[in-house]
Order: sequence, then structure tokens, then C-alpha cells
Amino acid sequence: MFGGGGMNPRKMKQMMEQMGIDVTELDAEEVVIRTADEELVFSDAQVTRMDAQGQETYQVVGEPEHREPGSAAGAVEAGGADTDAAASDDTADAIPEDDVELVATRAGVGKSEARAALEAADGDLAAAIASLE
Repeated sequence: MFGGGGMNPRKMKQMMEQMGIDVTELDAEEVVIRTADEELVFSDAQVTRMDAQGQETYQVVGEPEHREPGSAAGAVEAGGADTDAAASDDTADAIPEDDVELVATRAGVGKSEARAALEAADGDLAAAIASLE
């Protein structure tokens, strides 16, 4: 067999479809993983989403850049606003409408509630959805 004895990719895909597993390649521009100690930033990552019986799993393949926690967020805040009202407008503008729609759809809530959850979670989609479910 070719490929070191691995399974034929077409056969693998067919078997996964029979088991109800859907695999999708995502065109991700950047993936950020935040931990308490560091941020891992994947700029040119290959991202695959696998949906098996309603449970989504993401696979990220690439070489991350290691950053100190909050270094990317500090750059956004460095633009600064003179008033609290302007700062809250900047926060609302910083959250893409696509993210709001995604959270609203996944959590089954309205857009205003989804936006509030995203703002509370500093734009973290997974945390916002989890807080609403």
C-alpha cells in the first residue's frame, strides 16, 4: 500500500459519511488560543471542523507564535477614547456583526443579548455561547 500502509482517503471519507461525521475545511485567517500564561497565535493555520452527532471538534495545524497574555488586547485598547461613552462605542464596533449573528443563532437568543454576552466575554465566541446556554 502507498502512504506507509494508510487507508485510502476516499474510503476514509466514505466511512465517515456512513457514521454521520461531517468534515469541513475552514478558511481561517488567524487562530488565537489564550491560556493564563500565554497566547498562541496561528497566522497560517489549517483548520478543520468535524461534526459528529451534533458535537463539533476543531483541529488546528500550524506553527504558533507565542505571546504574553493580553498583548493583542492591549493594542486594541491603546487606540483609547476620551470618554466612557466613546469607549463603549469602540467595544461595540470591535465585535463583528457576523460574530453576533453566530452567537445569537447558536444560543437561540436575540442579537442584543448575543452582543452583550460577546462584550462580557471580550469577543470570545465559545465563552459567549456557553454563558447563554
